[in-house]
Parts: sequence; structure tokens; C-alpha cells
Amino acid sequence: MPMSADTLLYLVLTALSLAGSLYGAGQALLNSQDPRSAAAWVAICLFLPVAGLLLYLCFGKNRIRTRARRLHGAADPAAARERLAMESADAEHLIAPEYRNLAYLGRATSGNALLAGNAVESLLNGDEAYPAMLEAIRGARQFVHLSSYIFDARGVGAEFVTALADARARGVEVQVILDAVGEFYGLPRVGSALEDAGVDVLRFLPLRIFPPTLGFNLRNHRKILVIDGELAFTGGMNIRTKHCSRPDGRPPRVLDLHFRVQGPVVAQIDEVFRADWAFSGGAVPAPPVLHPAPAGDAECRVIVDGPNEDLDKLLWVLVGAISLAHTSIKIMTPYFLPPRELTVALQTAALRGVQVTVILPGTNNFAFMNWAATHALDGLLEAGVRIAFFQGPFVHTKFFLVDDYYAHAGSSNLDPRSLRLNFEMAVEVYDQALGKRLAAHFASSLARSRPYLRADWRRRGLLRRLRDAAFWVLSPYL
Repeated sequence: MPMSADTLLYLVLTALSLAGSLYGAGQALLNSQDPRSAAAWVAICLFLPVAGLLLYLCFGKNRIRTRARRLHGAADPAAARERLAMESADAEHLIAPEYRNLAYLGRATSGNALLAGNAVESLLNGDEAYPAMLEAIRGARQFVHLSSYIFDARGVGAEFVTALADARARGVEVQVILDAVGEFYGLPRVGSALEDAGVDVLRFLPLRIFPPTLGFNLRNHRKILVIDGELAFTGGMNIRTKHCSRPDGRPPRVLDLHFRVQGPVVAQIDEVFRADWAFSGGAVPAPPVLHPAPAGDAECRVIVDGPNEDLDKLLWVLVGAISLAHTSIKIMTPYFLPPRELTVALQTAALRGVQVTVILPGTNNFAFMNWAATHALDGLLEAGVRIAFFQGPFVHTKFFLVDDYYAHAGSSNLDPRSLRLNFEMAVEVYDQALGKRLAAHFASSLARSRPYLRADWRRRGLLRRLRDAAFWVLSPYL
């Protein structure tokens, strides 16, 4: 009896479904670096044949190759690093001897030279950061390179649009990278306003239906502004009016730190922007040979991290810095869900007598992040890590300081999204002057924070403990 068309179609669809399930399960086995994640995705792909494969391609396949090195041509980052290393010897011999192993780790991890002669200045909130950034854009002579995760078109964002448009009108090269998801945090979308003004704009991993975007879980979280290869701004601050004091004199709704950077390390920061520009589809000519003049006494290096060839580089450096701490580790972060290896490093540091203090926001823009973080605090508290919750506006500050000497000025939080899914950048800084200023800021923030003790953790009711644990389980996907 000949097979009916319906039966044939059913068999074909069944075979395709089975093949898709096996493909997704195989990809999860081959590419997942965590056995628990691999097991979960294998089960999802096998038990939800079509939906499971689609879910894995969208959320589970969280690794890509940026291809930036091949796209760059003459602007190949590896070649740029070799050129930079030849032009400027590593400054490792200038830092305190007890931190030189950390400097060697930074070089081995990043491939970047540690450069002397930099000045790094912390800028508090939009009240200090935005005027300095706008002034720099208005004074640009050759180029402006700007990358931001969130860039509002209104309020202070409109001032940036005007400044960028004016720079473009006077012949300055202006290039802006917007994260394709972050752009939707503010409406109307700022990209349209920039394009109408003639500014070159690219979206990082743009969202598409055809061909479908399978990596929309991977976002560019870097904040970069480079002016003429001589001056840079970086840190954790997006471009939003929320970071500015309100007209009635009240503080900003979001507190944050940003950093102004001058000196040879600006060339490394600009290299990161150029690589992202190339990956986003932009034509990148051979970069100018930048020789930023010495501007201060800080030794600096750029560390990049992302779900590509740079995976875990920042984590390695953080663990190394914690393991070499002598007296203190100071951390401020809005989202605190450190991976196991980072948690163990902090516990070990506290147990060997280092004063480890973590300030978290008492009020979070995503309350579930605080709930998930709270569940995981017990082991840290037991080891002697001091935890405090800031009492006031939402603290978006990303703060990492060791012995009031070694600091990170960057965009990364200490959570799975930043350390596993986002493209991030940090400038590591060896500088006693900056360390002293950051330690003073930390002390003033700690004075406004409520200590969180192990007794507080144990005092939570059953429903709170269940809620916190549930969101902790979901933390890799928050």
C-alpha cells in the first residue's frame, strides 16, 4: 500500500525534529564549559525537540568569534600590540615589587603592554563626567570614537547628539557604536537622531528576523569615548539624565563613577573601539600611529573580556589580584553574583587576614538581583567578608581596589552576565594617588551603608529564603 502524503510529511517532520534535537544536544555537549549547563541544555533539546533547539541557539550558544583580527587587516589588534610593545617597554619594573606577578599575569592574559606615564581621574556622577566628556567632544580636531550600552536621545543625551553633530559638521571623523539591545532602553532611539545629523553609527549585533539573530543574549557593555587618540573616558556610566543631579537639588537617581584617562594607554582603549567597529561591519583603515604624551604617574593596561576569544580573561586577572592582596580588597558593584572561583578567592583572602569589604546597593533597579545575591552571601559572611548595603539612590558604581593601590576602571559587574555574556573592558591601574582617592570615596560610601551580618542572613523568613534561592538558581540567565 503506497504511503500517503500526510504520512510522508509526518515522517519527514519527525526526522527533522529528531535531527534538530540531536544537533542541539551535541552542540551543548561540545561547547558548554559547565557540566550542569551542558546537562540542562541536552535535556531541553531532547525533550522539547523544536523549541529546545531554538532556545539553545538563542540563549545557550553563547560563544562567537568576533573575527575582528581578520577584519582589521592593517589594524590587526595583535599587530598593534606588538608595535606598541616595541615602541614602549613594559612598565612592570616601575610598580611595587610585590605586585609584579600580577603585572605579569595581566600581560600574559591581555597581550597588552603595561604602560607608564598615564593620568587617571575619577569623575563622580554625570555632574562631573558629562561636562568633561562634552568639552572633549567640542574640542576634538581629528576623531571622536564613542561606544555606549545605553544612550538616551533626550535630556543630557540630546546635548551629546548636538556635540557629536557639530564635530561632524566641522570635519571631525565621528563614529558611534550602539548596542542593538541597549539602544531600546530609551525612546526615541538615539541612533536615528545621530544618523540624521550625519554621524556614522553602527549597531553591535543588530537584531534581525531574516537572517535570524541567534546571539542577542550577547551584548556590548563597554563604555568608551576616545578623542584624537589623546584623551579617553571609560567606566560604568551610560549616557542618561538619571546620572545627573535633579533640578530641585536632590542627588541623581543613579550614582556612579566614570574615569578620564590620558597618556599612552589611550591607544589601547582606542584599539578596543576599532576592533568593535570592525566586528560591527565598519571599514577600519590603518590606524594612525598614536603617541599620546605622558600625562601622569599611573601604570595602566587594558583588559578586554567577552564571550569570544577573550572569555574569562577578566576573571583570571580578578582572581590573581585577590590572591595577591596584602591588606584590603574593596568592591562596589550593583550586581554581585560572583562565580565559584571568584567567591573562593574572596573567602580565602578574608581567611588569611585581608580585610575584604563589598558594598551593594540597598535599592536595586532590578530587585531580583539583590534577592539572588543575598542567597549566596552566607559563605562569604562566614569567611569574614564584610557586606554592606548602601542606603540611598541606586549605586551603579563598578569598583575594584586592592591595597589602595591597584584598581580597575571599567564596565564589568561581578555577575554571570558581565563575566560570561557581555563584551566588557577594564583599565587596570597601578597608582597610589588614584587608590587614595578611590579609598576615600569608598569610605564615604561605607559610612552611608548598612552592615549586613550573618545573623541578618539567618533571620530571613521561609518565603524570603525560598524567593532568594529561586532567583539564585536563575542567576546565570538574569
